[in-house]
Amino acid sequence: MSENKSPKLYIAIEIFAVLAIVLTLIPLIAIDYWWIRVFDFPHIQLTILTLVAFILFFVQFHWDCWQDYIVAAAIAACFVFQYSKIHAYLPYATLDAKNTSENYTGDILKIYTANVLQKNKKPEKLQKYIDTTNADILLFMETDTQWQQQIQQVLPQAYRYKVEVPLDNTYGVLLYSKLELTDVRTRYLVDDSIPSIDTKVLLPNGDKFQLFVLHPTPPMPQHNPSSSDRDAEMMKYANLSRESELPVVILGDFNDVPWSATTSLFRTVGEVLDIRRGRGFYNSFNANNFLMRWPLDHVFVSSEFRVKKFITGEDINSDHFPTYTELSFEPQLKDKQKPVVPTEEELKRAKEQAEGVRKMELDY
Repeated sequence: MSENKSPKLYIAIEIFAVLAIVLTLIPLIAIDYWWIRVFDFPHIQLTILTLVAFILFFVQFHWDCWQDYIVAAAIAACFVFQYSKIHAYLPYATLDAKNTSENYTGDILKIYTANVLQKNKKPEKLQKYIDTTNADILLFMETDTQWQQQIQQVLPQAYRYKVEVPLDNTYGVLLYSKLELTDVRTRYLVDDSIPSIDTKVLLPNGDKFQLFVLHPTPPMPQHNPSSSDRDAEMMKYANLSRESELPVVILGDFNDVPWSATTSLFRTVGEVLDIRRGRGFYNSFNANNFLMRWPLDHVFVSSEFRVKKFITGEDINSDHFPTYTELSFEPQLKDKQKPVVPTEEELKRAKEQAEGVRKMELDY
């Protein structure tokens, strides 16, 4: 080893490099245990980590050591892999759902969603935004009876239509709409305590679209030791989306990131567009930790919709940032942004993930 090389620094950098490689390989393991699937989340952070590891490795690189070339190549491959997972969500990537047409003169569908954090004892921050968002549809998750009462105190009368399923298990959901809701169903596709909502929504121009709202359990030990329930619910809704005769909008806290294998399969099988693609990460969780943030709250649309605006909202004292979306309804241009068509193998995989979970529905 050269005199100008520090053995201790060299060893430290090697350990850091190996860590970056291991963290890249872990999520490739095809097991749905939480401690594996949780590594699907931090690909933004792991992209940065592998790049830093690659740069640092050359600080103590031994040009006459063939092992160093192997390690450098491995780190570079890990960086390329990590970057490939998040590339589609960078602002310079190709848009999945295109922007609203410049000459569009129709109505704009406005949607505000917020995971309120059930134990949040400061509802005032959310309450002051409810009236000012002027959204057509309001969706609140992690809502119990107390949250229901607090929201109703400030809810404008214009929200004539509602679906309220308050629960004290952090999976309660409240849906309010200025637009008429019909054929409303509350489903429990995976568990009696985990509701989701299906409803048709009547647009001002007389057209209808199908709205799906879901909030599956995360693969975490305090919730569910595996991702199987989450994946099953998502695949069931992917199938419902693909089979829908109406245009589709899908909202919710998926407890999954858009670049994971599960959400990628959901997008393809559901034949929907991810409005984040080509626009940015718009990280919605964790609002309390700047370094560990990723996008968990999603909006997917069928090709009849285009995007005028998509942002994360201001802090509401929750661990999630809310999202605000504006969509234009342009069915005449749907062939200009066709979703990916699923292969037979992808349909088979989605079916396998969705099978074996019982179904229960409540009609309103």
